Amino acid sequence: MANATAASPSMMTGASESERIQPKRLVAFIIMVFGMFMAILDIQVVSASLSDIQAGLSASSTEVSWVQTAYLIAEVIAIPLSGFLSRALGTRLLFAISAFGFTVASLLCGFASSIEQMILWRALQGFLGAGMIPTVFASAYTIFPRSKFYIVAPIIGLVATLAPTVGPTVGGYITDLMSWHWLFFINVVPGIGITIGVLALIDFDQPNFALLDRFDWWGLIFMGGFLGALEYVLEEGPQYEWLQDTSVAVCAAVCFLSGLAFFWRVLTAEEPIVDLYAFANRNFAIGCVLQFCIGIGLYGLTYVYPRYLAEIRGYSALMIGETMFVSGATMFLMAPVVGRLMQKVDLRYIIAFGLVTFAMGSWQMTWITRDYDFYELMVPQILRGIGMMCAMVPTNNIALATLPQDRVKNASGLFNLMRNLGGAVGLAVINQVLNDRTDLHISRLQDRVTWGNATAVETLNNFAQRMQGMGDSAVMAMKQLSQIVHRQAAVMGYGDAFFMLSLFYVGLSLLVLLVNKPPSMAAGGGDAH
Repeated sequence: MANATAASPSMMTGASESERIQPKRLVAFIIMVFGMFMAILDIQVVSASLSDIQAGLSASSTEVSWVQTAYLIAEVIAIPLSGFLSRALGTRLLFAISAFGFTVASLLCGFASSIEQMILWRALQGFLGAGMIPTVFASAYTIFPRSKFYIVAPIIGLVATLAPTVGPTVGGYITDLMSWHWLFFINVVPGIGITIGVLALIDFDQPNFALLDRFDWWGLIFMGGFLGALEYVLEEGPQYEWLQDTSVAVCAAVCFLSGLAFFWRVLTAEEPIVDLYAFANRNFAIGCVLQFCIGIGLYGLTYVYPRYLAEIRGYSALMIGETMFVSGATMFLMAPVVGRLMQKVDLRYIIAFGLVTFAMGSWQMTWITRDYDFYELMVPQILRGIGMMCAMVPTNNIALATLPQDRVKNASGLFNLMRNLGGAVGLAVINQVLNDRTDLHISRLQDRVTWGNATAVETLNNFAQRMQGMGDSAVMAMKQLSQIVHRQAAVMGYGDAFFMLSLFYVGLSLLVLLVNKPPSMAAGGGDAH
């Protein structure tokens, strides 16, 4: 009895020591989070400034869209590759190479003098920066004890959701205050600081350079063809009528054949470039499906809101950024709340609540009119911010926190890939819905706007009277009425897209019923190892 009593203080001390977060590792992790924030932010930071870049580089509208597409394609290829490279090079070396390469590529983007140069450097920037994203996720779930996950999970969840949301805001401010070149130059000083910081502080693991001798080059080629072509098809398909366009059809064929070769290679190679066996873990597999679907809403609404504000309301990049800031502020305020809830509430309930809340925010937008402004958009954006954080953060934990440590690095790459692919699929579907439903509404409205419609005739006569003495007033009045019809049809198309999203997320909330109950996140819940 005496021995047990004497032993208990030392046991408690040992337990508390294992629960402590070493200050050096915490600082290193925070530096890595900044790197991840930059890499994700740069996906969307150019979106509000593409017209300025187009004018500065004398590019066509088709060419300038590749400033974003090239980054996304390169990033999608590199993210799953990071798992293998992290094991071979170690976290310290991989993150330093990624941060430094991203910084150099940013500098080259800022100095680009032609659209061809810009596309090349953006692809390099996306490929090199991508290594930072899954590495942060893997580090969070391997270096910290489980009882601290409620602190680190909201941090990485916040960055993953906040960065793309505030991207248009940050880009709009920078372009308005300086010029589009500074969208890239602003990365240089932080990038150098991050590179030096990780080299000095990271000591999480050791490299295994012997793995590089068994690097599967065929696997990389097949994966690049599969994911790169898939991203291209999803990006370009909606505007070019999918397989009716030659380039989209060719890329679809490349995607299909490369996909077959990639999965065959991954399942038969001695050291596969991506380890798919993590999907055998039920919670990880369902977590990836949830992450894919969350990506649809995260990137889809980051695209839909600015497009509505620019197309219907005529907002500038800066005004769009200021309106979109509501979601970002909500996410920031929700992060600590979600962290606390994770200690007290079953993670599955938090995810279901988040998905239903997100659906409510989308549902409120189904009644959208051309007069929707900052205040009308405020509540839907607040609900969106709450829903995203409640869905994203616990999903990270359910998917990655229960995996064995030796599986986390590969699994983190796959998990982050699912979010990006979800975003690409979401944008493609939303664009297709907007195009199809707008065309349908134009046809229906034009059928009603006839000479037999008294309101239409009265409106047309009013326009014609206002334009007397300004040329052919009848033709100008018809043109103005046609513009009103097209704008109203576009607004109705947005309402349909939001209706589709709200139904989708209500249905998705039922998926949490398939998740095995995760371990408690309460403090003192045990070690992660």
